[in-house]
Amino acid sequence: MKLINSGAEIFIPDNKTEAEGIKRTTHMAIAAHQDDIEIMAMDGILRCFGKDDCWFFGVVVTNGAGSPRDDLYASYTDEQMQRVRKLEQKKAAYTGEYGALALLDYTSSAVKDPENRAIISELSELIQYAKPEIVYTHNLADKHDTHVGVVTKVIKAIRTLPEADRPQKLYGCEVWRNLDWVNDEEKVLFDVSAHPNISAALLGVFDSQICGGKRYDLATAGRRLANATYSASHGIDSTTSLSYGMDLTPLIVNPGLDVTEYIEGFISRFAKDVSERLKKVL
Repeated sequence: MKLINSGAEIFIPDNKTEAEGIKRTTHMAIAAHQDDIEIMAMDGILRCFGKDDCWFFGVVVTNGAGSPRDDLYASYTDEQMQRVRKLEQKKAAYTGEYGALALLDYTSSAVKDPENRAIISELSELIQYAKPEIVYTHNLADKHDTHVGVVTKVIKAIRTLPEADRPQKLYGCEVWRNLDWVNDEEKVLFDVSAHPNISAALLGVFDSQICGGKRYDLATAGRRLANATYSASHGIDSTTSLSYGMDLTPLIVNPGLDVTEYIEGFISRFAKDVSERLKKVL
């Protein structure tokens, strides 16, 4: 495939050809930044890890230029940080045995631009080429504008595809806002307790972020443990690590659904649940 940006690249960790690496995809994650994949799509990574019949394809949309930096990286320029972030993402792809990794090298401003059709077109081409069964991306209630820019463009990209080329499932996952507020019957539960050493290693390779003062490795493990413990108030824990997702599949099955109204439905149903619980005891 020919990617649009000059700094974009496709990395195949096991040295297969680009076509072999991508076309074997069963699970795909499309994320805004380097390390978002490892925070939000561990379900897909673990489902494919060590398997010959399931393969994970990670796509990172932005170039990482605006990353926070401190310690060893305090004086790094944006260009140097981009190189570091790409290398860290490749280390994660190798550690997690990804089938393929695409680094698309867009700026955050391009992702947040609602008029930017180039990203939608490129994502559509990648999805159609890989034909994943499941796609993981950001959730619609994420508080990071670049993340919201990515998920909306993923939805638009999939909607351009023929029905036969669309994934069976699209999930919006936790990064810059968790999903514990979603009503229980609407949560998608991902048990990510297998291979805790791999989970730790995947986030541990992003040294520039950890040294930069963002302990995503500890925070992500803590969130998953909290989800596992607090997922049910009556009953013992059934897992030690749980991540939540939001099912966005209806938005690609029915392209006529309004995206804003769809997420507002989750919020209004949550508000109704809170109100009804209060009314029972007031």
